[in-house]
Amino acid sequence: MREDHDLPAPARRTRGKRRFDDDEPYLLKRGRPAEPAPAEPDDEPDPATGDRWSSWDAAVHGPEPYPDWLVTELAARDSELGVLKTGKEADVHLVRRAVPETDRSCLLAVKRYRDATHRLFHRDAGYLEGRRVRRSRENRAMAGRTAFGRQMIAGQWAAAEFAVLARLWELGEATGAIRVPYPVQLLGTELMLEFLGDTASGRAAPRLAQLRPGSAQLGDLWTQLVDALVLLARAGYAHGDLSPYNLLVHDGRLVLIDLPQVVDLVANPQGPEFLARDVRVVATWFAARGLTGAVTDPAALTGTLLREAGLR
Repeated sequence: MREDHDLPAPARRTRGKRRFDDDEPYLLKRGRPAEPAPAEPDDEPDPATGDRWSSWDAAVHGPEPYPDWLVTELAARDSELGVLKTGKEADVHLVRRAVPETDRSCLLAVKRYRDATHRLFHRDAGYLEGRRVRRSRENRAMAGRTAFGRQMIAGQWAAAEFAVLARLWELGEATGAIRVPYPVQLLGTELMLEFLGDTASGRAAPRLAQLRPGSAQLGDLWTQLVDALVLLARAGYAHGDLSPYNLLVHDGRLVLIDLPQVVDLVANPQGPEFLARDVRVVATWFAARGLTGAVTDPAALTGTLLREAGLR
């Protein structure tokens, strides 16, 4: 386990260029992440309030050290506050985790992948290339899209998102070049994340697609995005479904979200195509809002990222 004192200082720009040392240890791929707990949250809600006991003790936890704002006490209760987002594969709920009769509380964004009957993984075949589970029966079930196989796929989406968020959180802490929500815990196909937004009102941070930034902010956001994409590529990843709807802007920082379909650029033979599409979608959005075409040229940026990933 890497200690805090081993982390390198944040990468600094020199003469307008991003620099990353070739031997930076924090970019090395880790081994197989711990397999998630198979259980689902199963305690009965309080009939009067709808609250549940915290599931922290039964879950796989995010990277240590845990953030100061995070409530980890087992005496905490989780209160449902509403739905933040609905989607084809999962819904995101707002939950307050609080210790009764204290001032200890935090807001969490809780992503719940739907059950096998109602879930629709409409593009999973391409994304799942390069991902394998250990048992051939499970691989066959996923390939045949049986009910059990669909449940396995849902577990892979949740576990993949949790693992990559943990990895990118650590990279962000080490370099300052990327930001993702802190992955609080994983229990079955329920993923609890840091809530990004106004904690007083429960209003989530806006998506990039909702903003109309001025020229200075537009250029700054583009620089942040390129820094994040470079670090992703150096770590061997492409987002796989990047768009202005999968980027938040919180306190002036660009935040990557919705990462279950993250693509391994080496293991997935379609990795470069997913990367090129990511770049094309976001570059088109920035160009349409006034950023010059030379800066946002998709082909040039894709080539740069493939070189950073060691694929050219």
